[in-house]
Amino acid sequence: MNSGMLYGGDEIGALVFDLGSQSFRIGYAQEDTPKAEIPAMVGISDDGTADTSMLEPGVKQGNRINENTKYYIDVNSLCVARKGMEVVSYMKDGMIDDWDLFEKILDYSYSKCLQTDSQYHPVLFTESPLNIRPKREKLVELMFEKYNVPATFLGKNAVLSAFSCGRSTGIVVDSGATHTSAIPVHDGYVIPSAIVKSPLGGDFISMQCRQFLKDNDIEVLPHYMIAQKEQVKEKEKPIWTKKKPIPEVTNSWHNYMCKSVIQDFQHSVLQVSESPYDDRIISALPTSHFEFPNGYNQEFGNERFKIPEALFDPSASMGGSMLGISHIVTTSVGMCDVDVRPALYNNVIVTGGNSFLQVFLQKKLFYSSPSSQLLGMIHLP
Repeated sequence: MNSGMLYGGDEIGALVFDLGSQSFRIGYAQEDTPKAEIPAMVGISDDGTADTSMLEPGVKQGNRINENTKYYIDVNSLCVARKGMEVVSYMKDGMIDDWDLFEKILDYSYSKCLQTDSQYHPVLFTESPLNIRPKREKLVELMFEKYNVPATFLGKNAVLSAFSCGRSTGIVVDSGATHTSAIPVHDGYVIPSAIVKSPLGGDFISMQCRQFLKDNDIEVLPHYMIAQKEQVKEKEKPIWTKKKPIPEVTNSWHNYMCKSVIQDFQHSVLQVSESPYDDRIISALPTSHFEFPNGYNQEFGNERFKIPEALFDPSASMGGSMLGISHIVTTSVGMCDVDVRPALYNNVIVTGGNSFLQVFLQKKLFYSSPSSQLLGMIHLP
């Protein structure tokens, strides 16, 4: 047996499907980066006259789907204003919830993104450690019965994250769109009894940003409503012209487009402090400028550090006794066997869409973890 066969081989052409609440990533096992990344949200329209250049046709299946149903899956087609198009997700709580939509995404992935036949490629799916057996069985059945794959495997995303940085033991802090989880991994296996999950994630920060903008009378208008705008000075009232005509869009699609503006604001403005939040220190740091689609622009200072602070101290902004991200890590490690804890603290693996918080998480864990434990942080891009 040669070394290629021993270690799984490089010529098998296996595909990796990485499921997330924000996006769906597809690629080949031999490559370092995904081949494509498409939104987890899907546009659905029952208008038979809709543009069919960038969609998947519907099929007769149940009461919800008919032959005129159109599915808009990629970013370009999803962001076009269409009358009556609803935007929904196939994911819920980190697991597949709408199997009809999920099939449409798989069809699109094979035909448009990979442009290959499913029967020639083994498939690896990433899954949440909290995924339940019926959903796992249904996914495997779908891949064998409909897509005729030669082989399929479901891997825990925490184990795969640890493996990707050469670790078989560690605690994976996975902070995504809908939640953040602390998942201990020991010798390549998840310790399910010690998983700690928090609803704090990217959507929580988006909600905090939306509330901040509302409190400061900053109107969030999506790009599709703006025909033209004029350049104005900082904090001056925007001068813009509304685009006409605009189709009768649904609330779900309008909210999706508004959320994309808020996410641009998050990525451009927000920053995590390298030390515990202090107004006097933060006031001396540089501000960040941001211009909204309607032309309104402003410099943002303390608030760009204060908003993400809610991830680590949610009681300050929400009240109650919700655990911050650093506390879910220490809580999870504390639920593991004493002999395993040093290895977990020495291999804290930060991943997910909110992994920009790595620096401050390291500071927080330095103060909250036992002084006898050696702390080691690994950041996955």
